[in-house]
Amino acid sequence: MKAIVQDTYGGTDVLSLRDVADPTPKNGAVLVAVRAAALHIGDLMLMRGEPFVMRIGTGLRRPKKPIPGFDFAGVVTSVGQDVSRVEPGDEVFGEATGGSCAEYVVVTTEKMAPKPAALTFLEAAAVPVSGVTALRGIRDAGNVKAGDRVLINGATGGVGIYAIQIAKSLQAEVTAVCGPGNIELARELGADHVIDYTQDDYTQGEAQYDLVLDNVANRSLADARKAVAAGGSYISNSARSEGRWFGAVGRMMHAAVSSLFVRKQGRPFYSPVRRQDLLDLTELIEGGKLRPVIDRTYPLAKTTAAMDYIASGHASGKTVIKIAG
Repeated sequence: MKAIVQDTYGGTDVLSLRDVADPTPKNGAVLVAVRAAALHIGDLMLMRGEPFVMRIGTGLRRPKKPIPGFDFAGVVTSVGQDVSRVEPGDEVFGEATGGSCAEYVVVTTEKMAPKPAALTFLEAAAVPVSGVTALRGIRDAGNVKAGDRVLINGATGGVGIYAIQIAKSLQAEVTAVCGPGNIELARELGADHVIDYTQDDYTQGEAQYDLVLDNVANRSLADARKAVAAGGSYISNSARSEGRWFGAVGRMMHAAVSSLFVRKQGRPFYSPVRRQDLLDLTELIEGGKLRPVIDRTYPLAKTTAAMDYIASGHASGKTVIKIAG
């Protein structure tokens, strides 16, 4: 099969399109012919191997996972032993820990679900990781209820587009923070109020919120908490990687420790993709309450260009790789 492969950490020059052996599904897993994959800032961090502390789990000298990408949508071609609820021919979407920028990928049944019928493969691939992160941040960690005032910083990025819609599905009052070029998109997704970050700083205003979900981390934890109302919480979903050693991991550790002693500081949350979360997202999609937003689409051979675009920091919505179909 053809796949994007990297043998070492670095910039997009470490990525190359190669022919590699087809993977084989083991017990509890299936083989999927990938129709589309999607990328996010986490894929960029893994490609670079930064922050360095991350390499404790991803490989000290070279990546343990040589094929980039997690999000996928495709068609099941074969199943391993002990697989009962999936059959060849099923259209599925989910998270592939073995790397989705390839023609085939092996996926465990707990990390995938039937593809929403209303979505194309390109659209479905744009949902899993970012959609689940938004779901966990808003519904679970944020415990958002009807009438809550929610501010989403980085509201038109990969996670933010889903966070707006999920908060609205819970009947929250949503304020989106984004750049001037994305104000209309934020409103189209349901935001009640929009703050143009080039004109106003949400941490310096008088308005306060029951939840601040921060996908940008461009303010200190202390400054960000100023925007939180009594009894509310600030939750950082930082994907920034400033600093080669600890980067975003350092900020998350700081937030985790602060949450033990500081009011309004919420704990960082862990959001691995699970089948039930994908089913919950599908219910929202089929109910007309959630839709993916695709910014740009690239062929598999242009994955390096897709990574460069994500690195530019100007993506609005998801960046998707079309692989087949």
